[in-house]
Amino acid sequence: MKKRLSISDIANNLGVSVTTVSFILNGKAKEKRISDALAKRVLDYVKKVDYKPNQLAKSLRTGKSKSIGLLVEDISNPFFANIADRIEKLAYDHGYHIIYCSMKNDEQRAKELIQLFYDRQIDGFIIAPTEGLSDVINNLLKSSVPVVLFDRPLADVDTHTVISENVEGAYQGTMFLLEQKNAKRIGFVTTNSIQSQMKGRLEGYMKAVDNVGMDLLVKKINPAQTEEEVVSQLKDFISDNKLDAVLFATNYLAINGLKAIKQYQLEVDKLISFDENTTFGLVNPPVSAISQNIQEIAQEVVRILVNQIHGKLDKIEKVVIPCNLIAR
Repeated sequence: MKKRLSISDIANNLGVSVTTVSFILNGKAKEKRISDALAKRVLDYVKKVDYKPNQLAKSLRTGKSKSIGLLVEDISNPFFANIADRIEKLAYDHGYHIIYCSMKNDEQRAKELIQLFYDRQIDGFIIAPTEGLSDVINNLLKSSVPVVLFDRPLADVDTHTVISENVEGAYQGTMFLLEQKNAKRIGFVTTNSIQSQMKGRLEGYMKAVDNVGMDLLVKKINPAQTEEEVVSQLKDFISDNKLDAVLFATNYLAINGLKAIKQYQLEVDKLISFDENTTFGLVNPPVSAISQNIQEIAQEVVRILVNQIHGKLDKIEKVVIPCNLIAR
């Protein structure tokens, strides 16, 4: 591999000082009264040799790495994969690169990753937090590190948040099953998590069912279980309660529900999931979706974080974005 060219090499090759080259490369030639001719000679040479600055050295010197840490539950989940893709593109337009990873709902793993990113002097964090991260995120805020939480805020962390209308979305989804699909017995499948977005979706379902005096039929799944165990439990939940409709709190639960319906030939065809999936319009029975506005979430998250980094926000912003109902 060819040796990386340094500012010292450029200075030696041109017969000027390292300081002069540094000023020119950082756009301070006029401020430091460096002649246009010399500035042009340095810049032309830099272009000719295709000089690339050492980003680590630059971040140590300026305190800015031009990178952002994105931490999510599982980057393979279609919701997080799609939103990461949009965040990455938007951040790049602002001159930032994204470093992202999955926390897998593992508190210790999440804390280690946050510390790793902090040690790398990233300029800010975008986090869909797992449980148990309140202290470490509050410590970031005390150190004046820019942070935006999305998808699920933490009650004891007072910072910028961008979330979807989980309660209203689940309410409208349940009312769709009641009014448009004429459902008589609607089950709600969620996880045993205490995360705020899951609590909000349960609240929306309960609100709609209470409005019509229907039985509350809720199944909480432990995400640590195997797919086979989840599918079996969903089969029992649907058949034992004689459900004719199901609202799933996440798209991966809906996929497991489809597997249970197919495997055990269950007679339930009124299905809706929180979060869209590309397969939902292709399967039988089709699955309607309460779709989060991924583009708007990404735009708001990046806007808020970049403004924080540049010191342009004087108050905490809490943004709530409506969902879209995709009827099938």
